[in-house]
Amino acid sequence: MATPLTAAQMLAALKSEGLTVNEHAGWKTHNRDAATGKSFGPVIGVLIHHTAGHGDKELCFNGRSDLPGPLCHAWLGQTAGLWMIGNGRTNHAGSVDLDVLNALRDEKSLPTDNQANADGNDVLYGLEIENLGNGKDAYPDAQYRQAVLWAAAICRAHGWSEKSIAGHKEVQPGKIDPSFDMDDFRDEVKKQLATTPGKAGSTKPTKPVTTKPVTTKPASKPRVDLSRLVSAAKSDPKAKQGHVTYMAGTNLTEAALVKLGYLAKSYAGDGSFGSKTVAAYAKWQKHLGYTGDDANGIPGKISLSKLGDATGLFTVVA
Repeated sequence: MATPLTAAQMLAALKSEGLTVNEHAGWKTHNRDAATGKSFGPVIGVLIHHTAGHGDKELCFNGRSDLPGPLCHAWLGQTAGLWMIGNGRTNHAGSVDLDVLNALRDEKSLPTDNQANADGNDVLYGLEIENLGNGKDAYPDAQYRQAVLWAAAICRAHGWSEKSIAGHKEVQPGKIDPSFDMDDFRDEVKKQLATTPGKAGSTKPTKPVTTKPVTTKPASKPRVDLSRLVSAAKSDPKAKQGHVTYMAGTNLTEAALVKLGYLAKSYAGDGSFGSKTVAAYAKWQKHLGYTGDDANGIPGKISLSKLGDATGLFTVVA
């Protein structure tokens, strides 16, 4: 556990690692501390995300109607470089698994995330990497390298190892970001931490950013258990607000429905297979040609498998 870096300390750490740093106007005082009544820290690690879009720097700064900004501490563009977005508590991690947080704090191997019972925004720095996250949108070499340097800089400043780094998909059930292998990423950070940090970087790019894709091992697709998802679809709509039966599978299913336009993003991600999700899934079933009771919003193996295949977000186990 450590005291969060001040804005000046963060800039110094990043530049000392050899990074070029761009500063969004107002980032040094942009946070959620006052709005939530919760201060950022003590901090225990860094969290890596992909944005699932392009040109979303301002979105990360301003946030959405259902999720106020800042949505990260730093945004890393494919060609626009690293931008400072927030300083303090930011809305990037959400509810996460306490066992995983404890492992990050103790720098131990990460357990499987199977619940969301702690607030990750309290204790984790967040980096959003501009990428569609669909496995086809390549991470340019320069972008991936900057992500490694960003994580290494913060770890070095706090005296942490690469074991203080996690992907969003490793801390919250149902999340899929980032779309590259986190063990490979941590290995690169470990190598960087074993070197002498680079000289201070300037605030302006010194050369064009290459668009050559980085060679990374694709992340394996998560699996959705059909029987557990059916149980959630049948029990969650009539349960009390906030009831969760199968968070991981529900979040993945909702993410797929959002991606295909059947569910509004504001209704996804809370782990509950509510009435809005049932209605959205029924629309998907009707799109596939199902009618009557076969289009009642309760997932079946064929329709769920086709949903996973159509979006590339998951595979199905019966």
